[in-house]
Amino acid sequence: MSDLNLPVISTKNLSYTYSNGTVALKKVNLNIMKGELIGIMGKNGAGKSTLIRTFNGLIKPTQGDIYINGDNTRTKTVAELSKRVGIIFQNPAHQVFSNTVEEEISFSLKSLDISKEALTQRKEEILKNFDLEKYKDRSPLNLSGGETKKLAVASVFCRDPEILVFDEPTLGQDLNEINFFVNLIKREKEKGKTIVIITHNIEFALEYIPRIILMTDGKIVADGPTNKILTNEFLIKLTSLVLPQLFQFYAALKTINIKASERIRSKEEMKDLITTYIERASKKRQGGS
Repeated sequence: MSDLNLPVISTKNLSYTYSNGTVALKKVNLNIMKGELIGIMGKNGAGKSTLIRTFNGLIKPTQGDIYINGDNTRTKTVAELSKRVGIIFQNPAHQVFSNTVEEEISFSLKSLDISKEALTQRKEEILKNFDLEKYKDRSPLNLSGGETKKLAVASVFCRDPEILVFDEPTLGQDLNEINFFVNLIKREKEKGKTIVIITHNIEFALEYIPRIILMTDGKIVADGPTNKILTNEFLIKLTSLVLPQLFQFYAALKTINIKASERIRSKEEMKDLITTYIERASKKRQGGS
């Protein structure tokens, strides 16, 4: 159990260099508290995926340290850390190995020290909660991309880790699948879970993620409120993020007549703000004619 006064994830001058000499992380210092929902953003190659792989010990630091609930990951095995930190990677097919959906869930539950009856009940709950009952006898190879991602998430949830990490969860997902994921993270957040999400989806981040970490070239260059960071034109350019057209239009209006103190928190709020200023400008023109 984690101490509420300590970060559940803490990195101290964390650096990592791959065997080919590529420096992926450069003295990363980061604290994530219990129950936080945060996003990690940046262009490809910024170090995001390498960073999350240090959370469960898949990667050990070249220099510096990372602590999970105060424990240095150097002293823990991947198996031990995976009970605390569940990671769902960008390509879910790499996390699925069994012949059927039901077997995959059963395999993931084997690590739990509970009775056979409890395992069966837990398996049925997982299949139902992730809408996988109708696919339980199907090979994971015959699932759609969205269904495979659900199965990968369900497999991680079998261990009920207190820290959940998602790598590009909305990528390639349709609206229903994105809504399923949104409801999922809301439920887990209410349970007090700590949630970390790598994403390129700025609209999604502004609407659902309160804190954002921006990375470039293996370093954290910004860490703070999402609606402040993702409306900062300098930071957007620095990290090579691409704003949707609506956001680009907002940025253009902001340079002309929108006060810098006004911060958007969602796409709908931004639309309302843009509409307000267009109407205001129209009235001024009419009054001056």
